[in-house]
Amino acid sequence: MVSTLPVSLVESKARERAQAILDEGSARELLGPFDRFESPHLEAQNIVPQSDDGMVIMKGTIHGRPTLIISIEGNFQGGGIGEVSGAKFAGALEKALEDCQNGNLIYPVIIYDTGGVRLQEANYGLLSIAEISSAIVALKEYVPVVGIIPGKIGSFGGMSLTAGLCSALVMTREGRLGMNGPEVVEQEAGIQELNSKNKQFIWEMIGGKGRLKSGLVDRVVEDDVPNYIEAIESVWSNPTFANRTLQYEEFLSMLHELSLDGKIDPSVSRTLLQNRTKVNEIKYDTSNGKTASRGRTWFNVLTDHAPSISQAPTVLVADKEQDGKKFRYIAVVPDEGNKFYRARHGEFGLVEAWTVAKYVREAVEEDAGSKEKRVIVPIVDVPGQAFGYHEELFGIYLACSASVEAYATARQQGHPIVTLVVGKAISGAFLSHGMQGNRILAFDDDQVQVHVMSKKSAALVTMRTVEELEEFAKTVPSMAYDVHSFKSLGAIHELLQGINADLPSNEQLQQVKESIQSATNDILQTTDRSLRIRLQSPEAIEKGRKASIAVRNAINSQWK
Repeated sequence: MVSTLPVSLVESKARERAQAILDEGSARELLGPFDRFESPHLEAQNIVPQSDDGMVIMKGTIHGRPTLIISIEGNFQGGGIGEVSGAKFAGALEKALEDCQNGNLIYPVIIYDTGGVRLQEANYGLLSIAEISSAIVALKEYVPVVGIIPGKIGSFGGMSLTAGLCSALVMTREGRLGMNGPEVVEQEAGIQELNSKNKQFIWEMIGGKGRLKSGLVDRVVEDDVPNYIEAIESVWSNPTFANRTLQYEEFLSMLHELSLDGKIDPSVSRTLLQNRTKVNEIKYDTSNGKTASRGRTWFNVLTDHAPSISQAPTVLVADKEQDGKKFRYIAVVPDEGNKFYRARHGEFGLVEAWTVAKYVREAVEEDAGSKEKRVIVPIVDVPGQAFGYHEELFGIYLACSASVEAYATARQQGHPIVTLVVGKAISGAFLSHGMQGNRILAFDDDQVQVHVMSKKSAALVTMRTVEELEEFAKTVPSMAYDVHSFKSLGAIHELLQGINADLPSNEQLQQVKESIQSATNDILQTTDRSLRIRLQSPEAIEKGRKASIAVRNAINSQWK
């Protein structure tokens, strides 16, 4: 008997990984290195660009079945997603979706090796991840989307949300899956929250075996190409999937029962996660008062101070009729008594994400038989996702994926989603609550900020000083925090002028209501339920998304 050496994906680069999985001779790369689609934003920051921008797109077959491989190169900028790499990823999925809609099924396989958004391109990464997420949600209606996390980096940041959206996830023992990298959690919350140097403990928390034992991924395989192929084919042949993003009741019940008097051991968390079940009634402690915030202010005035129907005190939900249309308003607000102490100041945490998913899904289900779907208005005032030990332990990436998928599903099923940004719109929180909107409205206000993470953490990850990052932001608008810089990228439908965001007058309130109504009418005048409009605005075409548009055009010409 002749034995063969294992072919490792962990030790391979992105292009080698894609070629190894596809049938021999079937691989055809789109926008390869000789097409020279490089990031136009790196040289200004003294970074040498890469000719494929660290993103490999290949079409081919696996045992004769048409397959699209998207493989991220972790050796370039930590696998971070920028404008070009993100456009290649999203553009390829969008073409695959077109094929599937036309009856030509092609099966996507995503090989992750990424720290999330490329911080040197910041908000380009946020826009791309929103578009990638939307495409994955739409594709799952036709074919399974398989994610593979071999190692060495794993899947983190906003890209962990896209991993959570996959129909099935395959990992190795070496792989890691989490939203906030251990170093960033330590930076934001302190070493007492999580010691990033305790590597063995980190792998026990978020490594492949730990995630499998927690029921958060589907397979862990030994690092050899035939094992990956067998796992992929088993997903394709099995029509039933875990659908973890739909299990909001089970996760909320489990989280409600948790006691956080001390740190929960990973072995205990795995048992809790595996045995999660729905509880009929959940009662939260609401005795801590109502902490003021812009999100709460605007929820109250837009709903005429209607009582929230949400069980969670940190998520406000109410339905309101306006000009003959039904609206559902959703806001995430602070709660000083939140037992998840890393989510007390308006952060998007475990309970917040699963609760938002629940009430968006509820609107979709209730309106399923109605010709007129209610308008959903996410009110955005979120300083970011919660950075904490328990958040990572219990899979905040999956909770945020559930919220993303709920909003994307609502939009794709005909619910107009008008996002209103009244304060901070930071990182995974904005991706989960607002970025899936058909239209984004924002106040022209100094306190309205859009970005990937705090300046201190961004400086840590990029090995720059805060002052250096601020200097680069003057020439790279995607790195800036202010709303005007974000608008220059083409994503904001309307920038609302002259609004006192903290104490609005009746006239200002009426102005905001009219803008929401106008955006709703704009949505209803088109049958397009995608996020494509963000590439069609004057700002996007003239400058803000020129590379994104050029990449998509090139993919279209090479697709065949």
